[in-house]
Amino acid sequence: MISQERMSRAERADRVMTSLRKVIPAPETELAHGNPFELLVAVVLSAQCTDERVNKVTPALFDRYPTIEAMADAEPEDLFPLIRSISYPNNKAKHLARAARMLRDEFGGRVPETSAELKRLPGVGQKTAEVMISAAFGGAALAVDTHVFRVANRIGLVTERATTVEKVEKELKRTLQEHTWGDAHHLLILHGRYTCTARAPKCDDCVLPPLCKTWGRIAALPPAREGLDARRGAYYCATRQHYFDAPDRVTDRHGTEQISCPRCGSMNVFDARSGATTKRVKDYRIG
Repeated sequence: MISQERMSRAERADRVMTSLRKVIPAPETELAHGNPFELLVAVVLSAQCTDERVNKVTPALFDRYPTIEAMADAEPEDLFPLIRSISYPNNKAKHLARAARMLRDEFGGRVPETSAELKRLPGVGQKTAEVMISAAFGGAALAVDTHVFRVANRIGLVTERATTVEKVEKELKRTLQEHTWGDAHHLLILHGRYTCTARAPKCDDCVLPPLCKTWGRIAALPPAREGLDARRGAYYCATRQHYFDAPDRVTDRHGTEQISCPRCGSMNVFDARSGATTKRVKDYRIG
């Protein structure tokens, strides 16, 4: 078996997708919809909001405005009461009303299928366009949201230079075969939503530890030290074997701020009260 250090990103990605497909056999959007227009509305509403919340709102919205033409006749103040529990309802009501009118007046009452045309619609950016191309029309697209960004970085499917959504999207598209982009988008989202969560990832329930760079770095952290005396200082430097109270802070090669010894600069430092290492493994979230 190839070690993590020697594994190429393409091979890591292939193994990751194979492993995720075993536990997520039907990767698809969790946004309830019956046609491309309903999906477009749902995706616009989902910005900075959960799919679960969107799915609670859209049945009444689609019952009242079931078609492009019906929503095109609505004013934002008509839509607002139906989506008021969604994040940023004022702006989204305006986006939906204007988008519906553009679809009616400029696109013949249909949802366009190209990225350039989709991004002309109010409330539609790169991520929404990619979702629509993939989920609504079966095209080659790979949308990067907060889940995909976090999971791709944690696992090591992208380089540490991929510090923005745009860079993650470009690197994933270079690494993954084009016909897998749609599945990859949903697999990474669902893995991030239910297992590799932002605040408390469920690593014990994950199928990817042997393939995950972050897991490897966590496993490599030094174990807690027993017998430290917090009365002698708040921190213990294991390199110089002394206690101190006021640490320095340095940035490691991964860009993470670490506590360091003020005398020798070592990051091999432990909390004297708990005995735990102070080393931190880089996390990945969109800032």
